[in-house]
Amino acid sequence: MSRRFAALAVLVVVCAGMELVAGRGMSPSAVWDVLGGGGDMTERHIFWQLRLPRTLVALGAGASLAVAGLILQSALRNPLAGTEVTGVTPGAVLGAVTATALGLAGWDSPLAVVLAACVGGCAGALLLWLLAGRAGGDSAQTAVYGVLVSAVLGGLTAMVLLVEPGELGSVVQWLVGTTEGRVWEHWHLLWPWALAWGAAAWLLAVPLTLLRCGDDIAQAAGLAARPARTLALLCAVALTAGAVAAVGALGFVGLLVPHLATALFGADLRVGLPGAALLGAVVVCGADAAAQLSSRLLPRVLDTDRLTLPVGALTACLGAALLLAVVRRAPGRTF
Repeated sequence: MSRRFAALAVLVVVCAGMELVAGRGMSPSAVWDVLGGGGDMTERHIFWQLRLPRTLVALGAGASLAVAGLILQSALRNPLAGTEVTGVTPGAVLGAVTATALGLAGWDSPLAVVLAACVGGCAGALLLWLLAGRAGGDSAQTAVYGVLVSAVLGGLTAMVLLVEPGELGSVVQWLVGTTEGRVWEHWHLLWPWALAWGAAAWLLAVPLTLLRCGDDIAQAAGLAARPARTLALLCAVALTAGAVAAVGALGFVGLLVPHLATALFGADLRVGLPGAALLGAVVVCGADAAAQLSSRLLPRVLDTDRLTLPVGALTACLGAALLLAVVRRAPGRTF
């Protein structure tokens, strides 16, 4: 386990380094000059005020989504449970877009956008819990209600777009997910939130591990299943809301990374949760580096002036392809 954690830590550093040198506006040699204390004023500004906070936000958001996904899959005992099951992702998107349409927030005011997204995400989760409360913690019914809540919130987002068609760019960025334009204010808002709720999730690692075995076994071990599940879902909601508020809805990160973490670190969540955090950071940061590199190379191939590939589009495409490959290799598996 220690070797696997060490390898993941090295991968985090490698992916962060790749992202720092992959973006537009600076060559890799200029990055090394800035790190050595050189470079002109513009290069130092690009590196210290744009590239570095963007990299840190990608790492933090990836870790948060991966931990939230592992919590959801463990608490609901559903291997296909993702952040969309809670209604948090579409709720956060709706909150951010609505606040932007009303003029209460904008991309030039990160704090207002983050607060609006967190309020929307928590409202989506509250709506789910109000509907699913009668199910008595039934995992299947909770998942069904989550899909319905997500559909309703997505429809409300579409209605906001119809009322304010000028917010199309904002809607697309939140729905797809992007780290473009992330600055230090985003990072200062994200890391204390992610650290606090991540620590709370780790303290719930033992109850979550019991919940994965079923409510009967958890209760036989002396665990009150329903309160433990509620606390775990609260952690997942908070982590998802913080991540979505920072980078938007990154597809498939919270769904597939937990499976990788379980395969590498086993079912003990005292080890699996930190492992999932590192894996999520590697996946999102590596995908963002690939997206930035593609944004530099594709305009030359397509003969266009500028083309920006959001990281959310890349994670969604790669995640969908990986999920299809897994399903095709195990067609008889019951999800």
